[in-house]
Amino acid sequence: MKDRGKSTPWVAIVTMFFMFAMISFVTNMAAPLGNIWKNTYEWSGMLGNMMNFLAYLIMGIPAGKLIARIGYKKTALAALVVGMAGMAVQYLSSRVGADTAVCSVKGCAVMLNFIIYLLGAFVCGFCVCMLNTVVNPMLNMLGGGGNRGNQLIQTGGTLNSLTGTLTPLLVGAMIGQVTPLTAMRDVAPLLFIALGVFALAFVIICIVEIPEPRREEPSVPDLKEPEGKGSVWSFRHLTLGVIAIFFYVGVEVGIPGELNFYLTDDPLCGAAIGGAVAAVYWLLMMVGRAASAAISGKVSTRVQLTAVAALAIVLVIAAIFMPDHIRIAMPGYSVAEGFALYRVPVSALFLVLCGLCTSLMWGGIFNLSVEGLGKYTGQASGIFMTMVVGGGVMPLIQNAMAGSIGYMASYWLIVAMLLYILFYAVYGSRPAKKE
Repeated sequence: MKDRGKSTPWVAIVTMFFMFAMISFVTNMAAPLGNIWKNTYEWSGMLGNMMNFLAYLIMGIPAGKLIARIGYKKTALAALVVGMAGMAVQYLSSRVGADTAVCSVKGCAVMLNFIIYLLGAFVCGFCVCMLNTVVNPMLNMLGGGGNRGNQLIQTGGTLNSLTGTLTPLLVGAMIGQVTPLTAMRDVAPLLFIALGVFALAFVIICIVEIPEPRREEPSVPDLKEPEGKGSVWSFRHLTLGVIAIFFYVGVEVGIPGELNFYLTDDPLCGAAIGGAVAAVYWLLMMVGRAASAAISGKVSTRVQLTAVAALAIVLVIAAIFMPDHIRIAMPGYSVAEGFALYRVPVSALFLVLCGLCTSLMWGGIFNLSVEGLGKYTGQASGIFMTMVVGGGVMPLIQNAMAGSIGYMASYWLIVAMLLYILFYAVYGSRPAKKE
């Protein structure tokens, strides 16, 4: 045990943690920025988020192949260059929209501005997809798989949630109360910050030495492939896990994303307060991941995933049935009063508490799905990144449901996805006997 501690590549692990934080920073800009465009085009609230996640569908498997061709470090550097390009395009959208986004006639100029914004979100999606493809399998392998691998993923996820907490809070504070004058130029400083973070990360990755875990043998034994088959899809627990990841990302993004819109439209709240309350969800994800990282050495991944999936179902159903007029004080932000306690529907409390539950799900599902895959682990990671598109597809469906049956009723879609995750934790994650 002592020797193992000496050989632990902590510099590489800390670097992966930093990249994990960046992934959330970029991803969680899309939904709050939707409040700006929702004010111009009512149907566009989750479209930027959809473009961000659509990139996963296209880039997931190619990113896995890119790792096999040029390695983890060069793939990470390429991802950071792509991320800088994406932020630059979104900043261009803020400049083009400086005069046109507020015009009374919503003509071609505003639509061009919107298209540029969507293009920037799409390019940023390529970046975070590539980073995710690097970070998750690398942390799992650096930890030797099993509970230790899950522990490193959850620790990195803690930092991921920290930036997830700060991003909607910053965007909401910059937007303030959404009015016809609100435009992308209001969040231009945040785009500059993002560009600076990408540049700093590029320098750090260039300097540090990062081992290539694809060349190392995993410390867990490989499962035998079912007879007559020889592909990554031969393993039932992986196939079902891919579906679980698709639904999970839809749950993770859909809960705070729709909550933000719900509170923004509330006459007693607004975009700033909605963003601050949604930030509490990401803050609780950070708390949950830190707790999971502390206990993962003793409590199995399957037990943790089962418990949080069941609790999340209870919390979401409670939020659905709570009347809007019942309110509770929660921390928020307004331009006039700054940070203070604001009265929001009690349903918001139940939904942000789900952050404690969703915090464990990504690492848990990934860890259980790739357990024992051996040579197929890299390929499986690429497939997982493809299925992250669920974070764009399912919230878009939920947003359409909210427009027709109401915000809270749309959360029945979240309940259905959580039920599948519970099924996966209890039964689907167990390898078939023939494996």
